[in-house]
Amino acid sequence: MNEIVKPDSLIVAEAESLTETFFGGCPHDCPDTCSMLFDVKDGQLQGVRGNPDHPMTRGGLCVKLKDYEKRHYHPDRLLYPMKRVGPKGSKQFERITWDEALDTIVTRWKAIIDQYGPQAIAPYSYLGNQGLVHGLNGGDAFFNRMGATVTERTFCGEGSCTAWLLTVGPTAGLDPDSYIHSKYIVIWACNSVSTNLHHWAIVKDAQKKGAKVVVIDTYASRTAKAADWHIAPKPGTDGALAMALINSIIEQGFVDQDYVDNYTVGFEELKERASTRTPEWAAEITGVPADDIRKLAREMATEQPVGIRIGVALERHYGGGQTIRAVACIPALTGAWRHVGGGITQFGVWEHPYRFDVICRPDLIPEGTRVVSNLQIGRALTGEMQLDPPIMSMMCWNSNPVTQAPETDKIVEGLMREDLFMVSAEHFISDTASYADILLPATMGAEMEDMILSWGHLYLTYNTKCAEAPGEAIPNNEIFRRLAARLGFEEENFKWTDSECLEHYVDWSAPACEGIDLAYMREHGFARLKVGTPDDRAPHREGNFPTPTGKCMLKVEGATNFVAPPFRQMYEGFQPGEALDPLPDYLGPRESHTNDPELAKRYPLNIVSPKSHYFLNSCYANMEDKQKGQGEQFVMISQADADARSIRDGDRVQVANDRGAFKGVARITDDVKAGIVVATLGYWRQLNEGTVNSISSGAFTDMGHAPSFSDNLVEVSRAN
Repeated sequence: MNEIVKPDSLIVAEAESLTETFFGGCPHDCPDTCSMLFDVKDGQLQGVRGNPDHPMTRGGLCVKLKDYEKRHYHPDRLLYPMKRVGPKGSKQFERITWDEALDTIVTRWKAIIDQYGPQAIAPYSYLGNQGLVHGLNGGDAFFNRMGATVTERTFCGEGSCTAWLLTVGPTAGLDPDSYIHSKYIVIWACNSVSTNLHHWAIVKDAQKKGAKVVVIDTYASRTAKAADWHIAPKPGTDGALAMALINSIIEQGFVDQDYVDNYTVGFEELKERASTRTPEWAAEITGVPADDIRKLAREMATEQPVGIRIGVALERHYGGGQTIRAVACIPALTGAWRHVGGGITQFGVWEHPYRFDVICRPDLIPEGTRVVSNLQIGRALTGEMQLDPPIMSMMCWNSNPVTQAPETDKIVEGLMREDLFMVSAEHFISDTASYADILLPATMGAEMEDMILSWGHLYLTYNTKCAEAPGEAIPNNEIFRRLAARLGFEEENFKWTDSECLEHYVDWSAPACEGIDLAYMREHGFARLKVGTPDDRAPHREGNFPTPTGKCMLKVEGATNFVAPPFRQMYEGFQPGEALDPLPDYLGPRESHTNDPELAKRYPLNIVSPKSHYFLNSCYANMEDKQKGQGEQFVMISQADADARSIRDGDRVQVANDRGAFKGVARITDDVKAGIVVATLGYWRQLNEGTVNSISSGAFTDMGHAPSFSDNLVEVSRAN
């Protein structure tokens, strides 16, 4: 048979259409920051895989991300600049050019600045993208140069940060990889199976080796059901449990006195404070039996190494900061820090060498610039705050406050203002974007170069620009570059390419980056920081805490409330500044039967709003396959509470309080105790009758201007 000889042109064409693989990093707001592989053919993203070479994420991806290409090419994706042509919220837009969009924005902003001053313009962003270039802080330098209102972004973890920094300083603490060496693991207020999957894999490996896994959570989450022991305190009472553990560790004689004497400050004062916080006292508050508290204290002190993983949910009630301070004291009292696999994990980001001052340029902020919290944007937009000047324009990117922020009815009321000029850079016409005057199409992960901030582990993660953006979508940073040029901003950082940004945004000369540079990241996709290995890292074996004393601060004299600077554009002006208790203690929830019995008569149920399993905050909640997996918006309720309200499983119910209401399907379950209901976060308002944040309060917790998402009372009734 004659051999078939292909024309040279066909051979070249076939070669050009081969699938290529590139390094990527998951850009979503998750501690795992997975190292990924992008499969690209002819400039189109074909699929996404986990990088099997990454020691922590191990080639696995969560259910949210595993078909990431479907999000890139979703039929509803925003592809072109658009202007509003119908009523706000109607989703009636028409296509315009980039020049028209940018000229319109700049013209409107200049007019607002001329009439009201630059503080009448407010940026609004969060971690819809975690990239150093295109993420949370990517627009900060631009708005700081403008002199716009500074916005605090305290959706999750910021109260935890305040408490953590006061107690142990900016340390990454216990390496998540080191839990393989832990003999006893406490996961406190974290549903790892749904929100920290790759750390859960390490925990399961440790469990197979004999480690005991304890989950402390208000309801029986997926993680709690897989634990050896589930402890379920009432919502907002974890601080009482923590103080009782301190009491019991001391009273049972389990204090590592040598460690305490050498590496802590304030033990005697903490001992006195905790002396009345007995297990019996805590049992009355938490519903956890006193004997269980003593048992937990004994095991946490004696089954070393003991690793504690705290979740961001621990801060989400009025006393959340004090709770985290108390929990963070425990490893010092027991000497857990002496061991590899011992201690506590909050955010690994504290030891990452990111140069937030270069990213944000706080030196450009005019003196006296005001600060407004993103959690209270509804109050700001409706005039409830009585701001002078009022906010006349807002630009939103990497965030969807209409579902993710509290008091959403107020936010919608504010966004409906005809005199508010709203700009949104987005992937879809989200709940928030539907109120915009100008929509700007933004690129997704495979379409832009970045380094993805990793707050949950000790690896740097690189993301390659390897796919062509559909339509006319451009990266966030390019949007700000073009706006800066039109506004005449001459600082060199507004002219850097994305690659040049990465050269400047990481301190490649830091000891943690020894042997690592941007070229290395491009070649390997990820790199572990030089901060010890998972098999030998015990950073506080002999103290060495990055606090003013070098010790764990069980007591902090003269402490005042603050928000960590990266969450407020690196601005130090107008910090909260209230005096804080020198010692940790229990502060009860603001809305409770004990603290507000009159409110509890009308709204007798505590509501908890954890993250959804199939959504990443509100990302993916518009995609049919994820909606199918997550199910219709639901409300978990106990049989006793359902019976008292004549609610049957599957009934449509309304959850309400004075702030608003939402509807969902009742799920009667033993996973929640009487007096508690659970509704998960992330559902889109335009696809449902309200969402869980319709009932959430915008009140701050005790530290860091953190949100009180789990400090809300409601009533549930059958919906008509």
